[in-house]
Amino acid sequence: MHPIDLRSDTVTRPTAAMRQAMAGAPVGDDVYGEDPTVNRLEELGAATIGSEAALFVASGTQANLLALLCHCGRGEEYIAGQTAHCYCFEGGGAAAFGGIQPQPLDFAADGTLDLTAIARAVKPDDPHFPRTRLLCLENTQGGKVLPLAYLAEARAVAAGHGLGMHLDGARIFNAAVKLGVDVRRISGHFDSLSVCLSKGLGAPVGSLLCGSRELVAAARRWRKALGGGMRQAGILAAAGIVALTDHVERLAEDHEHARQLASGLAEIDELELDPTAVQTNMVFVTLSDERSLALAAFLRERNILIAGRGCIRLVTHLDVDEADIRKTVAACKDFFAAR
Repeated sequence: MHPIDLRSDTVTRPTAAMRQAMAGAPVGDDVYGEDPTVNRLEELGAATIGSEAALFVASGTQANLLALLCHCGRGEEYIAGQTAHCYCFEGGGAAAFGGIQPQPLDFAADGTLDLTAIARAVKPDDPHFPRTRLLCLENTQGGKVLPLAYLAEARAVAAGHGLGMHLDGARIFNAAVKLGVDVRRISGHFDSLSVCLSKGLGAPVGSLLCGSRELVAAARRWRKALGGGMRQAGILAAAGIVALTDHVERLAEDHEHARQLASGLAEIDELELDPTAVQTNMVFVTLSDERSLALAAFLRERNILIAGRGCIRLVTHLDVDEADIRKTVAACKDFFAAR
C-alpha cells in the first residue's frame, strides 16, 4: 500500500499511459540530435509555451542554471527572491559554475518582488559594481500565482534597465490553470523559462528550458559541458509528452484537493493556517517545531508523509485523491484530540 505522500508533487509515480509510452518510444542519440522522441517533446514544449525552441534537461535545477549561464557572464549579476529556488535551493550553481552573483530581494506576501526595489537593485555602470543582467521571477511562488498585470509591469521595469527576464516556471501550468488562461499569457513576458515535467505534471524525470533559438543553442552547449548530455533519452521524453498532452487540465483537481485539505485543517484550533490563501496545490500550516515533529511521526505511523519544522508545506498531486484528503484531516484531528 503506497503512502499518502504530501511532502511534494515531485513524488508522483508515472502513470500506466506514461509507462506504455516509455516502453514503445523510438530512440536515438540525443547528443547528436537524433532521438526522435526527445525532438518531438522539445517541439511540443516550445509550441505549448510559445517559444522558438526548447531543450530537454534532467531537472529544473539544471534548466535554471543553464538559463543563468546563458544570460550572465562571470562577475555579472541576477536579481531573484530571497527564498527563490534558483537562489536558495540549487546548490549555488550560478556562482560555482558561472561566477555569477545573486542579488536577492525579499518576496512580498503575494509572491511578487517589489518593482521599485528591483529598479533600485540594478547597479550603475561603474567598475565598482557587477553588471546587473537578469531578473528572475518564480511562478508559482510558494503556491501563489503572480498576477498577469504584475508580469507586464515587471517586464517594463526590466526592459527599462536593459535586463533579461527568466521565469522559474516549475509550476507554470498550475498558475495558468488557476488563472484560466493559456500558458502563453504568462510565458510571453519572459526571455527564457524553465518548465518542470516531474512535479504536478507527473513525469518521472525532466524539465524543459524554453527560449529563443540562440539561447537554446547556447544552453545545449552548456548542458554538454555540465555533463547533462543524455543519449537514448527518448525513453524519458516519452513520459514528458504524456505529461504535456494529458496532465495539464487535471491540475485543477490538485487545487481543489488542496482547498479541501486547508478547509478541513482549519477546523483544528492548534493549527495556524489561512484557507483563503490557498491558490493552487500547496497548503502551509504553522505550529511549534516540537509539535510539528510529533505530528509528522504520528502521521507516518498511519502511512501519511509530511515534511517541515514549524512551517509545514502540504502539497497535493495526481497520486492524492479526495479519500486521501479526508484520511489526512481525520488523522490530524486524532493527533490533537489525544493531546
